[in-house]
Amino acid sequence: MIMASFLEYLVFLLIWLVSFILFRTIFTKRRSLPPSPRALPIIGHLHLLGRIPHQGLHKLSNRYGPLIHLFFGSIPCVVASSPEMAKEFLKTNETSFLNRPKMANVDYLTYGSTDFAMAPYGPYWKFMKKLCMTELLGGRILEQNLPIRHDEIKRFLHVVLSKADEGEELDVGSELVRLSNNIISRMALKRRCSEQDEEAHMVRELVGEMNELAGKFNFTDMFWFCKNFDLQGYGKRLKEVRDRYDDMMGKIIKEHEDARRKRIKEREGDDGLDLLDILLDIYEDEGAEIKLSRENIKSFIMNMFGAGTDTSSSTMSWAIAELINHPNVVEKAREEIDSVVGKSRLVGESDTANLPYLQAIVKETLRLHPAGPMVVRESTEECTINGYTIPAKTRLFVNVWAINRDPNHWENPLEFQPERFLAEEGSGKSPLDVRGQHFHFLPFGSGRRICPGTTLSLQVVQATVAAIIQCFDWKVRGGGSVNMEEAPGITVPRAHPLVCVPVARLSPFPAT
Repeated sequence: MIMASFLEYLVFLLIWLVSFILFRTIFTKRRSLPPSPRALPIIGHLHLLGRIPHQGLHKLSNRYGPLIHLFFGSIPCVVASSPEMAKEFLKTNETSFLNRPKMANVDYLTYGSTDFAMAPYGPYWKFMKKLCMTELLGGRILEQNLPIRHDEIKRFLHVVLSKADEGEELDVGSELVRLSNNIISRMALKRRCSEQDEEAHMVRELVGEMNELAGKFNFTDMFWFCKNFDLQGYGKRLKEVRDRYDDMMGKIIKEHEDARRKRIKEREGDDGLDLLDILLDIYEDEGAEIKLSRENIKSFIMNMFGAGTDTSSSTMSWAIAELINHPNVVEKAREEIDSVVGKSRLVGESDTANLPYLQAIVKETLRLHPAGPMVVRESTEECTINGYTIPAKTRLFVNVWAINRDPNHWENPLEFQPERFLAEEGSGKSPLDVRGQHFHFLPFGSGRRICPGTTLSLQVVQATVAAIIQCFDWKVRGGGSVNMEEAPGITVPRAHPLVCVPVARLSPFPAT
């Protein structure tokens, strides 16, 4: 009797196993996934990423093709590494890939993704995008804040000049971070991130820590069974950093609310309102299109600093490093600036439209060193790409770093050649745009979720790089070239600080 029951169970087990295998085989054929390397149990393909993910993914794509399927732990992912595949995801099937995946560290720092950058595509995101473009990054506001940018660039140049007068080394990257932070801080909060202002200085420190934590790999993102365990010890540090940010923003918000009440009491006008003032007005407006919480406001301000600091400062740092290593490019750019601007006044934002070679230098820097090496999205529905089925909830990585170096679209792709971005006179060609219309050049992403700060970033980067070319030469310690090794990070940071001795080129100095 017992033996009979055992045989029945065994038959049922065999039937179930055969049925499962058949079902899986049929299902897999119906949902044909892109090519994939062999995965390991539990970790999937994480061991293939290497120290710098976009470089590791580039190597995999060279072997398995421009569209590959991977598992990062238990998370299904696809990687697009060609302009054609990027266009399929970011244009043809854009509506299926408008959301960003939720990542544990970022989600905590942004109060449960109540910010703008990580918010799901929908009414709230659209409202914040419109607000961002009309009150901080639109043409009218950028023109209104031009004196702020000009003043901060001049302050930066005088810091460099003081080092030149003393013959001392300058940590160029750190000063560029300070420059970017000061611009965003004055535009959003009407204060500088100076050493003398303790609160404003704290902004810069916190932004640095938050960006660092946001870029850290967290086990809970990739392994479902780690969700309730803080195996890497991030929980305590995340709480400490966000608590400090809470305290700081609480004080700044109170100052703005007190000033607002004073304006109302004294019937003063609203001239000179900053971004935080505008957000607080919406917060208190019961009839607002979208009701904002204080967490929305704090996370939105966090976005402005996080996105507006690292990207611009990183691009400028890479540009200066490339220029030091290519003196012939510096000479050509300097001739252009001297012919258009002269040597008696400082080059400014209004001049850059007449400096095509300077613009080409910035574009070539963005090609080789994109501020965002990968566009990261998540599918909201199943779709078909290039004959392959991409299931819902699949993470998408568009490898911008690899696409910008694709030898099928770029001649000598690893060389720094700004000339490639100059339109040939009489050819009818127009210079490549940076706004995601050309899918073999995606420095700021593409489509509806393209970086909204593109115009501001270009204005700051072009004006600053032009001023540095106009005003200074640089001496590298030991007389060699600058090391161009990359480090891991969200914005492709340099592996080695850019530390040089500046040498003033013009006398009298034009930035007075």
